[in-house]
Amino acid sequence: MAEKGALKVIKTANAETPLTQPGVTPLLTVDVWEHAYYLDWQNRRADYVKAVLEKVVNWASASERFAAAR
Repeated sequence: MAEKGALKVIKTANAETPLTQPGVTPLLTVDVWEHAYYLDWQNRRADYVKAVLEKVVNWASASERFAAAR
């Protein structure tokens, strides 16, 4: 997330998303609530996150959002 030229890593609760927070530009989000991964990954949350970061995330888009937020 970028906020006024600064990067932040944030954690939200209760299915809240950075998309609803005013004044911030989410660069990348990963849903780690159990509903997002449990059926396929069971209790292997770390493996799920690794797979998302390696196979799903569009890093070029995240880079473009970062450049635009600076």
